[in-house]
Amino acid sequence: MSDQAVIVRRLLDKAGRTYADEAGIKLADKPSPLYRLLVLATLLSTRINAGIAVAAAKELAAAKLTTPRAMADSRWQDRVDALGRAHYLRYDEQTATALGDSAETLLRDYSGDLRKLREAGDGGTEGIRRRLRKFARVGPVGADIFCREAQAVWPELRPYLDKKALDGAKRIGLPADPAQLARHTDDEALLAAALVRVALDRELAESVAEG
Repeated sequence: MSDQAVIVRRLLDKAGRTYADEAGIKLADKPSPLYRLLVLATLLSTRINAGIAVAAAKELAAAKLTTPRAMADSRWQDRVDALGRAHYLRYDEQTATALGDSAETLLRDYSGDLRKLREAGDGGTEGIRRRLRKFARVGPVGADIFCREAQAVWPELRPYLDKKALDGAKRIGLPADPAQLARHTDDEALLAAALVRVALDRELAESVAEG
């Protein structure tokens, strides 16, 4: 086994969990889990601790806001309260507004089904990213987050290892090359999440790098 393969195996052992899984989303190519992933990507897009963003996604799910229709029909204050319960502070009011606006956009443009976004126009990665950025408060960062996780069910995105993931690769001594990295696993979404985790956590990165 090559040195790179050893590091990747260690990385996946120590940090191999997608953010969707952490948020309790059983990701599938179906409307509700894809929508919940979009909500999670929106929450993770702000300058806030990832754990808090994941907790906020769980609170929104507990409030049964798991479809764009439910989100659009919910009261703004109920969304704020759900975010507050997860300590998603400073951004709670803006994000509550954005989630409502985003749900309305999804209902209007894609009948509430992100699979139709995937099918719209060209099916390539850039087309998907461009359309995702049209949702409120998603932007380039949120589009990257969504695509990193969605590659588990949308094969045309693979391997999706964006700058944040490649920063993690460099931190633990792996090449910043998506094709080379993807050779060491058949679960690119798990690899991407693990690389992001070490990019965000220096102690975890050192643990992986040192063995």
